[in-house]
Amino acid sequence: MSYPVSIYRMAHFNAAHQLAVPSWSAERNNETFGKCANPNFHGHNYEVEVRVTGHVDPETGILINLKDLKVIIEKEVEDRFDHKNLNLDCPEFIERIPTVENICIVIHEILRPHIPSDLDLGIRLYETPRNFAEYPGK
Repeated sequence: MSYPVSIYRMAHFNAAHQLAVPSWSAERNNETFGKCANPNFHGHNYEVEVRVTGHVDPETGILINLKDLKVIIEKEVEDRFDHKNLNLDCPEFIERIPTVENICIVIHEILRPHIPSDLDLGIRLYETPRNFAEYPGK
């Protein structure tokens, strides 16, 4: 009997964003989001941890080809978000505030179709070394 194993791949992107509810006043946004509501935006050096979990292929000894996973993450996440203003440049955040929680969920939604369905996918996104979100998937 084999047990599931997880493999991880780290990625990185730099992006700017603003946290604000468009229908709220500037005062209410400032009370809720503080400096993150700055109308001129602010940025982060995001670190993404992608976790793939499943059973190792007995023939190859691998869960997923890390080279393939690297290319998927580069194309679908890093190229999409790196050096972008998430609020202005990324259609994924037209209807969603780009909080670390929402960015984490969006990364999962973007990557899920590219990972074999028999493998679980989880995302951990570090906005700062002390602030991060984790989305284990469904």
